[in-house]
Amino acid sequence: MKLINRLKVFEQKYVFLRWATGAEYGKITYVGEDYVEFNIIDVDTMEYRETTIINSGLILEAILGGPDMARIVAEISSMLPDM
Repeated sequence: MKLINRLKVFEQKYVFLRWATGAEYGKITYVGEDYVEFNIIDVDTMEYRETTIINSGLILEAILGGPDMARIVAEISSMLPDM
């Protein structure tokens, strides 16, 4: 299975993504055959810093769990309005 096919399962999820020229925490917003749209999160302010379009062939790895990801999910969840 290609990495790009596996990443499609994780659209709209928070991940740590490493590509040829960088590595950041963020949310995968779109996965296509030619590019991946990735919203980068500033881990200090927990706000979206920028949106990056990455060539699919340049993605090296995606980390989908771990203590850092749990912290980001907890931070963002705490910002949600009470129901």
